[in-house]
Amino acid sequence: MSNAREAKRIVVKVGTSTLTHASGHINIRLMEKLVKVLADIKNTDRELVLVSSGAIGVGMGKLGLRERPATIPGKQAAAAVGQCELMYLYDKYFSEYNHTVGQVLLTRYSLDDPESRRNVRNTFEALFGMGAIPVVNENDTVATDEIRVGDNDTLSAIVTQIIQADALIILSDIDGLYTADPAKDAAARLVPEVREITDALMDTASGAGSSRGTGGMLTKLTAGRIALAAGADMYIVNGRNPDVLYDLTEGKPAGTHFIAREGC
Repeated sequence: MSNAREAKRIVVKVGTSTLTHASGHINIRLMEKLVKVLADIKNTDRELVLVSSGAIGVGMGKLGLRERPATIPGKQAAAAVGQCELMYLYDKYFSEYNHTVGQVLLTRYSLDDPESRRNVRNTFEALFGMGAIPVVNENDTVATDEIRVGDNDTLSAIVTQIIQADALIILSDIDGLYTADPAKDAAARLVPEVREITDALMDTASGAGSSRGTGGMLTKLTAGRIALAAGADMYIVNGRNPDVLYDLTEGKPAGTHFIAREGC
């Protein structure tokens, strides 16, 4: 797969920091734009999966919580409230463009157990066959540390692997992978292509970039290793402008392109 233009089955992951304001409430304008672009790309006869973070963050905003809950029950309660709001909005906005969404909530057990993994794949295939767009999140309402995937970057890569997607696109709050942290180093430069995710590259990655999210560049590179090993290209692009998805699906360069080796 040389670029996303040729991809027929695409996983798109959007993070909490992209999807919400600093208050934790949904960025409605961005969400509407993202759904419009995804619906239009779906109309080009592609199969799409949307891996959406934001349940805990949105739940925090709706419950008026200023800080992310520290306890597992607190996080689960926030996720229970936030997941309802997220799916209500996705259903509402996609329906405006005549597309149907299906909610898929996963845990590590459902991804690690061979029989459950087959069932997960069969569910995705059935949704594709019905023309629906699966909206995926970790089942934070019931997940504990023992059965958590931990972050949706990794989850999106595992989904990419399970459904044998052609490409994984991670919508981030930065333009892609840089030679250094652009917030701290003015000389940092965007890396347009990566052909191998080495240990040295992993060592340069930092942790979570937002108090509302769980991911950072390290989790994205970890996701990249999974996706590339499965034969899927991965892209990290700035999700603040969803039109970047048009650029990718039209074969134009954007963000950082992680290129899978042929024959993977």
